[in-house]
Amino acid sequence: MLLNWGVDSASAVTNELLNCVRTQFGQPDFWGRYLHTIENISDGLSAEEIRFIQDNEMKIMPIYNNFSEAVGTRAGSVAARNAIFRARQLGIGDGTFIFANIENFFQVDADWIIAWVEAFYTSSYRPGMYADPDEGPFNEAYCQATERSELVLEQSVIWSAEPEPGPTSKSGAPRRFQPSRPNCSANVWAWQYGRDADACPIDTVLMESRLYQTLT
Repeated sequence: MLLNWGVDSASAVTNELLNCVRTQFGQPDFWGRYLHTIENISDGLSAEEIRFIQDNEMKIMPIYNNFSEAVGTRAGSVAARNAIFRARQLGIGDGTFIFANIENFFQVDADWIIAWVEAFYTSSYRPGMYADPDEGPFNEAYCQATERSELVLEQSVIWSAEPEPGPTSKSGAPRRFQPSRPNCSANVWAWQYGRDADACPIDTVLMESRLYQTLT
């Protein structure tokens, strides 16, 4: 299996942050960044930052985090439409997966997941979900969603938050791609295996090359 190594950060990618990561960890293949500014949580991605990332030979992994629970059909549909609108505004390329940031302390239900996926189906983007299959309600909600909607399994990709052996350099990344998975069929194509690195404010991520190829 071909893998790509990268990072994600709540902070905007600057020369200083990029140099820190290159020096301490290596050159990322991609960088995960949030679509929206949320006070005390994340800097929102800008068109200028996208150009900077791409000019430095990295792809962008877009993350949508402008929500604090994933419950209900209407909320899932609104979240997806907002994510799609922002991605279009920023000029993110067609076919890119956009990852809903579903933390393990969020409430989650199958209605939200189905609505998130179905809203993307008629768009030029594809639905992803950052989630924890081990802790919290995501596993049960996701498996219920796949039972109710074939599109969930067919269209969506999961970026798993577990297990968490810890941040490493590019050369020291896990040799085996072993993210936690829901206990039902799922496309788990990315793994955040290290969080909150000490040397730079980033998390470290592995993804399958088939996901990497879809990124802008």
